[in-house]
Amino acid sequence: MTHGGPETSGEAEDVTGSGQRPAMDDWSTDNQLTFWAFHERRYTKYLRYAYAQLGSDADAEEAVAHTFEQIMKKWLYMLGMESLDGYAWSILKGRIVDARRKRAKRPEPTDVSAFEAVLADGRDDYELLAGTIHFYTAVRRLSERQRDAVVLRYGFDLSTAEAAELMGVEDATVRSQLRLARNRLRQLLANPGNTNGDRKVRA
Repeated sequence: MTHGGPETSGEAEDVTGSGQRPAMDDWSTDNQLTFWAFHERRYTKYLRYAYAQLGSDADAEEAVAHTFEQIMKKWLYMLGMESLDGYAWSILKGRIVDARRKRAKRPEPTDVSAFEAVLADGRDDYELLAGTIHFYTAVRRLSERQRDAVVLRYGFDLSTAEAAELMGVEDATVRSQLRLARNRLRQLLANPGNTNGDRKVRA
């Protein structure tokens, strides 16, 4: 599926995958341009994130198409928001949840290689623990925001500033979530028999 900016003729592109032209006729030129600029900046990253969560090209493409369909419907309202990026990110997360429900599957964690990278600086502990099943159980116990920060920073190799922009939060928030994730993983891996391990550190 190809997603580019608007044509010079002013024709609006279908970002929904529905085969219907978006109802952008009443938008000003500036509002159309800002929407397409946002679409250009976010589409590929949203698709990568959706695929990491869903493990299916088709499901990821559908979730992102629905995301931009909803963003398009709310765009004029969103332009007045203080955190447009954060609101758009929440829409994407909601569409991913919808996709999981549609498949009637339990949500799976993202690519575990991202989480393994978090522990790579403590080589001895990493080699001892990362290969155990407790590691894969532990990553499920991170808070949602911690998992997002880890995936974007280590899985997608984004800077903390880039991850923060995508999530619509401050750079300091992402750095904090990464610290919490690292500490939480070490705690859970060091105490695999702790039955209270399901309690998450929440932001």
